[in-house]
Amino acid sequence: MINALESSSTRPYLIRALYEWCTDNGFTPYVAVQVDESVQVPREYVKNGEIVLNISFDATSSLKLGNDFIEFKARFAGTAREISVPVGRVIAIYARENGQGMAFPAPAPAEGASPAAQPALSAPARSPLRDASRGTEGDAGKVVHLVSDEGTETPAEPVDPGEEPPRPPAGGGSRPALKRIK
Repeated sequence: MINALESSSTRPYLIRALYEWCTDNGFTPYVAVQVDESVQVPREYVKNGEIVLNISFDATSSLKLGNDFIEFKARFAGTAREISVPVGRVIAIYARENGQGMAFPAPAPAEGASPAAQPALSAPARSPLRDASRGTEGDAGKVVHLVSDEGTETPAEPVDPGEEPPRPPAGGGSRPALKRIK
């Protein structure tokens, strides 16, 4: 019998389940990824050590949601790129249209990683996704919902792999935050 410490991670199974739920319901699945040297993405789209990727059928080709990696091809600014994300670097998967999905605990820094080597990647700014994913042990696996600071639902803006995501309006518009759903 395999004990809990020897069993495989539930993260890839939950990612596949939420991907399937999104596609079955006509939603666009997005993954938020904490970027380090093991993540193969266009670095020019990484902001504060994170990138959000549209992994819908329409935005990708050759998508493989494996137990160890999420791999696919996508166009960024018209250029085809090969994307490879270790499943352990995924910090959330959610539906663009309503923000429903799941946040995961942030990955631990790699052994021997020097914070001075890549300051932007090792010390990213605080984000709602990262804050929610750092919950207590009892919070692991909770479903989260993206909402604005005022408490009203805010659908996430589309992230077309071919262009940079839209910037928030100057003047401090409401900033999305994650709310735990029990």
